[in-house]
Amino acid sequence: MNLTSGKAQQAAQVVQKLRQAGFLAAAGIYALDNHITRLKDDHHRAKELGKALARQPFVKSMMPVDTNIVIFELAPGVTQQQFITKANEFQIKALTFKDNEVRLVTHLDFTDAMLDKTVEAFPKFRF
Repeated sequence: MNLTSGKAQQAAQVVQKLRQAGFLAAAGIYALDNHITRLKDDHHRAKELGKALARQPFVKSMMPVDTNIVIFELAPGVTQQQFITKANEFQIKALTFKDNEVRLVTHLDFTDAMLDKTVEAFPKFRF
């Protein structure tokens, strides 16, 4: 088989992508085998975050919280950057989403104590 250097490079890239996909699949399989029973804890914590956020004046609307992901739209006059900055002041990690939305995610390392601290922090946010 005669491969040009361009074809060989493309083949190598395909192999690398398959390898990366294998690593991700292995991580997913491990999580399902070892952490599936505690996913309900993540989902419960996310629902609690959603309930607490829904009561805040800086939240315009909430997406339904069905997993460990909480997405909400900020009220007019509050920017994503303002929210992220304020959240960081309280050691809360948040990510911007589309338009004027923000996303929070619960996970294996997010404890009940962290949930309580986060819920207690929201009413202290001033914009």
